[in-house]
Amino acid sequence: MLSRTADALYWMGRNIERAENNARVLNVQLIHMLEASDRTALDRDWKEVLEICASYADYMEKYNRLETQTIVEYLTTSPVNPNTMKNCMAIARDNARTTRDILPAELWEVLNEFHLDQTGLREDGGALSGTKGYLKTLMRTSMTAQGVIESSMSRGTPYTFIKIGKWLERAEKTARVLNVICEKELRDKGTSGNSYYYWLAALRFLNGYDAFIKENPPTMASGEVLDFLIKQEAFPRSIAYGVSHVREAIIELEGGEVRHYSARLFDLLETVETDIHGTAVADMEMEELMEFLDHFQKQCMHLSQVFMETYYLTPPAAVR
Repeated sequence: MLSRTADALYWMGRNIERAENNARVLNVQLIHMLEASDRTALDRDWKEVLEICASYADYMEKYNRLETQTIVEYLTTSPVNPNTMKNCMAIARDNARTTRDILPAELWEVLNEFHLDQTGLREDGGALSGTKGYLKTLMRTSMTAQGVIESSMSRGTPYTFIKIGKWLERAEKTARVLNVICEKELRDKGTSGNSYYYWLAALRFLNGYDAFIKENPPTMASGEVLDFLIKQEAFPRSIAYGVSHVREAIIELEGGEVRHYSARLFDLLETVETDIHGTAVADMEMEELMEFLDHFQKQCMHLSQVFMETYYLTPPAAVR
């Protein structure tokens, strides 16, 4: 397979996953707005949403104010943010268009239909009610696209590159969400009494509330939530699950062999998995957890870079 084709498939997988994850986070925040009574706390929540979905520093440099409609626009449609949901889905569609000959026809139809339906979306984000509809449509489109991939694609090289992009993006996003929530917990420890709601939000951001509550008491203890989202290998949005699937996909890509050009990639994967499984998450203090999550995010970026170098892929035009 040509490297440019592999590149398109990899970034299609990453961008579909990124758009869905950011849509889910913003949707949870908009629901939370209906319940919030403390304006100061709500502003802090928007800061954290920006840290998860984009960059708080970049946003403040451009706008210097935390205003709901402006933030919603910045995350969904704004031309000054290269990682808007609209832009991520447009990149995914373009990548699907250039690889239509090796993708299921239904996948192109799903992504193209979303594009055509959103061509009239207002650049200012529109009313919040319209934004909620847009977010739900985007999440459904992403899940439908994933369903088409899983049910229609042969488990060959094209499928593998898509899945590596998806799982690497998902593992990194989970770490980003947890890092932001850990920082919030550490900052407000002993003063707000809202620890329960912080970890509830983390689970909702990562679509893990239902799965967590079926296996754990509804106390939202930080150690239990963190262990579930970092080390639970049966939950498809945990860090361990994502990294494990990246490793399995690369093993399949290489036919189970470690070749001279892929040795560095396999060594890095082994190091990352060892760090995850060798860390006693439930026993760590928040400062230690933040260091671990920071380190893992850097490992994800390094892993992505090594993967691209190994298979001659190109980095994205916009750096996250």
